[in-house]
Amino acid sequence: MPNTKPKHLAILTLRNEGAFVIDWLAYHRAIGFSDFLVFSNDCQDGTDLLLDRLQDLGWLTHCRNNGPHKEGPQWSALKAAGRHPLKAAADWVLVLDIDEYVNIHVGDGTLAALLAALPGATAIPLTWRLFGNGGIVDYEDRPIPEIFTRAAPAVMGWPWRAAMFKTFFRNDGCYARLGVHRPRQPDAARLAGQHWFDGSGRALPARFHKEQVFSPFGQDNYRLAQLNHYALGAMESYVLKCDRGRANRAASVFDLSYWVERNFAAEDDGSLAAKIGLSAPFKASLHADPRLSDLHQKAVLWRQRRFAQLMEEEPYRSLFGRLLMAPASRVLTPAESRFLLNHAARDKVQPQAETKVDDKTN
Repeated sequence: MPNTKPKHLAILTLRNEGAFVIDWLAYHRAIGFSDFLVFSNDCQDGTDLLLDRLQDLGWLTHCRNNGPHKEGPQWSALKAAGRHPLKAAADWVLVLDIDEYVNIHVGDGTLAALLAALPGATAIPLTWRLFGNGGIVDYEDRPIPEIFTRAAPAVMGWPWRAAMFKTFFRNDGCYARLGVHRPRQPDAARLAGQHWFDGSGRALPARFHKEQVFSPFGQDNYRLAQLNHYALGAMESYVLKCDRGRANRAASVFDLSYWVERNFAAEDDGSLAAKIGLSAPFKASLHADPRLSDLHQKAVLWRQRRFAQLMEEEPYRSLFGRLLMAPASRVLTPAESRFLLNHAARDKVQPQAETKVDDKTN
């Protein structure tokens, strides 16, 4: 009999992040992603070799995407992904980053449970929940969701980036192109058949079907599912992130403003840490492969050595010092948030369509 199990595809772009791949991959396989299309570019830590081994083991499909990239490696990767047979064969698609974990609160925590809760959905925007640094200085080779459990509040008004989402969407032919946050270039004749629901199960208005990249402000968008965004990590890891650059631009500088807009520790959210055990059998299977385990350890060692090298350079040493001195970010009051949002709206800073502006915010 033919295999009728739905194909859930995750698309990922990586550079010098090999130390995080096994944990991330094992978890997302455990919750129901059947296929992974992973692009690497200009890796120095052996990420590309690790992905090659995972491909040999049948876990993912790896495509090298080395530069130069006029618009950044992620855009180049998404164009290639849109033409890939895995994308054509997928029933559902989600574009992710290695610092993002899908966190489903309904049923058994799987994609199947989420889709069962929203049977009419053609797309489910998963709103970011920003997880702060929590004062963690040293990089550790442990699952990220176990280390970082302090996050932004469930209801937040500013910064506007906190309301951004990544879209888990049915690959029904309505959209011609992939985007970082949402599918793009909709077929106007098919838009009437779109039914988008937020992470709390509310039906979203028609503007979401073609242009919106933000969840509504001032409400809880996480009751069924959320996207845990560990954008900072340990302070040592943040320094390496600055060294790596952003995936969606060829050149970019991370600085303290990026840190301040994401370093929230207002509430405890250990919901994903409690589920990470789901991935234990998959993780054990991966580490049982001697070659893969060796490549993982080499990636861990590379991170440690690279940080030591960067501390010999004044700009990175100064950045690390500022991180050590900086407190967690204060959550703005509702009045303060409204003031900023009102002025952003008047100045048309808050983008309503996925343009190059929104793709500079990851």
